Amino acid sequence: MRIYILRRLVQAVLVLWAAYTLSFILLSALPGDSVNNRIQNPEAQITPEAGRLMLEFYGLDRPVWEQYLHALWALLHGDLGFSLTSGRPVTHAVAEALPSTLTLTGLGLVFGLVFAAVVAVAANYAPWAWLRNAFDSAPALFASVPTFVVGVLVLQYLSFRWHLIPSVDNGTVLALIAPAATLGLIVAAPMAQVFATSVRTTRQRPFVHVVAARGASEGYIFRKDVLRNSSLPVLTLLGLAFGELIAGAVVTESVYARQGIGQLTVGAVDTQDLPVVQGVVLLSTVAYVLVNLAVDLAYPFIDPRVLVDGRTHRVTRSRSTRRKQVTVSVPVVAAVPRRLPAEVAMP
Repeated sequence: MRIYILRRLVQAVLVLWAAYTLSFILLSALPGDSVNNRIQNPEAQITPEAGRLMLEFYGLDRPVWEQYLHALWALLHGDLGFSLTSGRPVTHAVAEALPSTLTLTGLGLVFGLVFAAVVAVAANYAPWAWLRNAFDSAPALFASVPTFVVGVLVLQYLSFRWHLIPSVDNGTVLALIAPAATLGLIVAAPMAQVFATSVRTTRQRPFVHVVAARGASEGYIFRKDVLRNSSLPVLTLLGLAFGELIAGAVVTESVYARQGIGQLTVGAVDTQDLPVVQGVVLLSTVAYVLVNLAVDLAYPFIDPRVLVDGRTHRVTRSRSTRRKQVTVSVPVVAAVPRRLPAEVAMP
């Protein structure tokens, strides 16, 4: 387990370095930047001496490789540079926009999990076949709809027609529900599809039939056996879902006129503020890597029998049964029948 954690940490550092390097190369290859554009603008009336001092302050007068080494060394000390448009430190700009986006994405993830659970359960336990088929087809429908279309529809009906929520961000909880629900609908589609399939597969396993034959109710079987054995594939998707939340936040904050990382990114791209764009890319990469690392480390806590061997990527039993190895890959977990309590067991 310790080898696996160490390996995942090294991979996370390499991913962060690769993302930062790739973003620096791509942004440096773009023509122009806000400082040079301002210097070359005749209406700005910047003298050559003032232009030279501006380029020297931001390090734009150096070769690209020297800019990269200087930026990488500054990054190791927590310095992301200065904004080319406002002159403020990038860390301050990101820190001001981050809380609003974290609140939005966190609530959007909660909505997404609730939507996915409702659709998956209804697709398997609804009393009528046509209703089960309808819920089973719903994830594919929502997955094909772009984020901005969902946002516009939610805003049109909940705000302009039904007047249930404010149309712009006014700092209230009601103003947060619509954008969070928009993000939740987008990330719920793949999770609902995977969860519904996993629940359906788990219900067909022999140990479920054994528990049902002993007199346990459907609700008991779902809570104690089906839910736990069906949750690992959904847990795997949480990392990808968080990446979708970050990308969807840019569009959602623009549609609902919310201040956050999305609006900061749009403004930085529009003004070619390259340090801010690179800071947002790095922040998104850090969040994505941390969420995926947490998901990988959470597997043993979902089912204590599962331990991950970092050298062979195999799932093994706990120490008491370490000799018996199950050669299935994560996140498929070998299901073991539970012992029923006395009140539901057959005599």
